[in-house]
Amino acid sequence: MNRTIITVVGRDTVGIIAAVCTYLADKKVNILDISQTIVQEYFNMMMIVDVKNCTVAFDELRDSLNRIGEEKGVQIKCQKEEIFDKMHRI
Repeated sequence: MNRTIITVVGRDTVGIIAAVCTYLADKKVNILDISQTIVQEYFNMMMIVDVKNCTVAFDELRDSLNRIGEEKGVQIKCQKEEIFDKMHRI
């Protein structure tokens, strides 16, 4: 399994989850876990996905998610699990 962490942060607006999930489904990325919260007007989502069957290279996946974030007015980060773990190790 090739797990990747996707985080989405920004002001809440209609269609954020739909845009991200639709793109991931189109690229054959499987969502393993998803958590989202809204605090006042601020949206925060974290996803763990399996990119084993992804139909595009990781760089294209990351860049496309960044563009979706720009369109929706949020920031989307896409990191391989091993990088994420090393960055958040205490």
